[in-house]
Amino acid sequence: MTRIFDRPADLIGAEGTRLGPTDWLTIDQDRVNGFAEVTGDHQWIHVDVERARQGPFGGTIAHGYLTLSLVNLFLPDLIEVRGFAHAVNVGADRLRFLNPVRVGSRIRATGEIVGAEDIKGAIQSVVRVTIEIEGETRPACVLDTISRYFPE
Repeated sequence: MTRIFDRPADLIGAEGTRLGPTDWLTIDQDRVNGFAEVTGDHQWIHVDVERARQGPFGGTIAHGYLTLSLVNLFLPDLIEVRGFAHAVNVGADRLRFLNPVRVGSRIRATGEIVGAEDIKGAIQSVVRVTIEIEGETRPACVLDTISRYFPE
């Protein structure tokens, strides 16, 4: 269920708030191949199904940066902030790829608000996003996303 904040200032004091989980998303070979096309990263471990069967993971795996990019898909399902004029993605900290995402597996996101403060006339939040792999104990990816909301 999406956690809604009516205005950016409501994020202050919300540290520790758990977000999610999102719905599961199946990572299929078409998505991986499309990411390879867009980025030019055609490493065999991602796109050569036959060769990858003999590789270290027994099949193709998603690019780490594909997994990272799906944070943009998951974030609106984790948190919605309302009542701002505009917002910017400031970046990310503490990015770690902890477990490969095998093609055919399902992933989802959970989150936690780990920080929120008033910076330069805006509210800046830090949300730790964890990308989980169904049936795995270690997540695929963990990162702290940093967003800045400029109130109306």
